Amino acid sequence: MKLKKVGSAVLATMLTCSLSVTPVFADEVSDLKDQKAQAQSEMNNLQSQLNTLMNKMSDLENELIETGEEISKTEEDLKAAEEDQEKQYDAMKLRIKYMYEEGTGTATMEKVLTSGDMSSILSQAEYSQQVHEYDREKLDEYIATTEKVKELKNSLEEKQDNLEATQVEFEAQQSELNTTISEKSEEISSLDGMIQEAARKAAEEAARKKAEEEAKKKAAAEKAAKEKASAESSNSGGSSSGSSTTAVEEEEDTYEDTYTEPSGGSDNGGGSSSSEPSYSASTGNAIVDRAYSCLGADYVWGACSPGAFDCSGLVSYCLTGSYSRIGTSSTFLGWSRVSNPQPGDVCAGVGHCGIYIGNGQMIHAATEGVGVIIGPVQSGMVYVRG
Repeated sequence: MKLKKVGSAVLATMLTCSLSVTPVFADEVSDLKDQKAQAQSEMNNLQSQLNTLMNKMSDLENELIETGEEISKTEEDLKAAEEDQEKQYDAMKLRIKYMYEEGTGTATMEKVLTSGDMSSILSQAEYSQQVHEYDREKLDEYIATTEKVKELKNSLEEKQDNLEATQVEFEAQQSELNTTISEKSEEISSLDGMIQEAARKAAEEAARKKAEEEAKKKAAAEKAAKEKASAESSNSGGSSSGSSTTAVEEEEDTYEDTYTEPSGGSDNGGGSSSSEPSYSASTGNAIVDRAYSCLGADYVWGACSPGAFDCSGLVSYCLTGSYSRIGTSSTFLGWSRVSNPQPGDVCAGVGHCGIYIGNGQMIHAATEGVGVIIGPVQSGMVYVRG
């Protein structure tokens, strides 16, 4: 009856564990992929901004070239206008000089009055006036043209200065965008590495969980088979060996149900045989190394597999290096006892066993919820060597 209750509890625990496994690494991979997608979107946006900026810079360069050409042409026009102004000024000075040399004041007036009829007098006076007006108009015209060209040149130069300032600003933006894109690219590369690592861990975790589930199923099947065999043996009267095995299993179940972390150990050597088995340090160290490698593994009744053991399953693995059971606590109690235990020896008691690691400590598969731990050698245990 007790075995059936324990078997039901183990099966229920297995089902609960299989349903409540949290896909931690899978969630991590998903989160990292979301981060990468966000970073990629940001980089695409930055690249779009850079492309737009490059187009603006190209247009700006063309405008700078056109403005430079306009300034060059304006400078040529200004030079020509200034030359025309200078020529007109020189011509006006020559005419003034000529008129001065021909006579001024009374002499000029006498020439006008002695020139003949009134028509001639008026014509000559009007001509002199027209010459003065023409010179003045042309000079004013050339001065106005020169000023207009100068204003245009100044306006174009101001425009060129503004364009060059904009060009400097665009170049600064381009540098900043290139730096940001480079940093974002490095971030994406780093996320790729993190995704690969998280995916690897997720695969390893999935493989471990699968191995644990298979071990639990195997243990449950073995337990059910043992219960069935025990029931059939009880119904038919049973055999002495069958009764002995059932007793040991019940003892192990009793230990699992009542186990609490001990406060101290007892270095009980038990009785010693007249001829103790020889000790090999290399073999003992190998056994201890295997025991340490199993720390943290789950306790599963009847299991002897990667990541899951019961007490005798752990001892069997540590002694042989293979996941196959070589006996139970009852089996190990029948081995030769030693008076001077060494690391790698077996600590055996009724219903429980472990691997001795020295200083009164052993590594053992304690019970469900505790798993494989280091603890003091239990009172009543003996040290044996195979």
